[in-house]
Amino acid sequence: MKEFIMNPWPWWFSGVLISGIMLFLLFFGKTFGISSNLRTICSIAGAGKKVEFFRFDWKKQVWNLVFLTGAIIGGFIAHHFLTIDSTVELSPKTVAELNELGFEKPTANQPSELFGLDALFTFKGFFILALGGLLVGFGTRYAGGCTSGHAISGLSNLQVPSLIAVVGFFIGGLLMTYIFFPFIF
Repeated sequence: MKEFIMNPWPWWFSGVLISGIMLFLLFFGKTFGISSNLRTICSIAGAGKKVEFFRFDWKKQVWNLVFLTGAIIGGFIAHHFLTIDSTVELSPKTVAELNELGFEKPTANQPSELFGLDALFTFKGFFILALGGLLVGFGTRYAGGCTSGHAISGLSNLQVPSLIAVVGFFIGGLLMTYIFFPFIF
């Protein structure tokens, strides 16, 4: 059993679980998406008193909050109890390119130049995080959902707006990776 936990699981295992969850949600007439939890939390906090968008019966979305809580707890358990200590192995070409952009330790999962507390307290780091947060928030609202909602739930329901949103997410990711990211760093 320990060998099963400590070794990577097959790639198809998560696909089977996601398919099963989607069939379950479809059966009960629910849709999946993490960003809808933000609307629910804001509604619980009383934002509906000032903004029409947050006026709805949030009690019908409690199941989604339970899912969010489970995702957080599951991530904690997976990280602390089911993960072996291993570093990400990047190709030498990738390491060289990241060094050129100013990353000292490009083997880290989350480079401190972007995600460290020191980066947050610089103008550039704060600006990048604030602008990124605003763009993600705007994009999520404008697209009518997040990547998980559109890519998993929307596409499995054969919704054309979700297909358009997912194509837009990929185009945005490619633009950021190959055009904006090198310009910023």
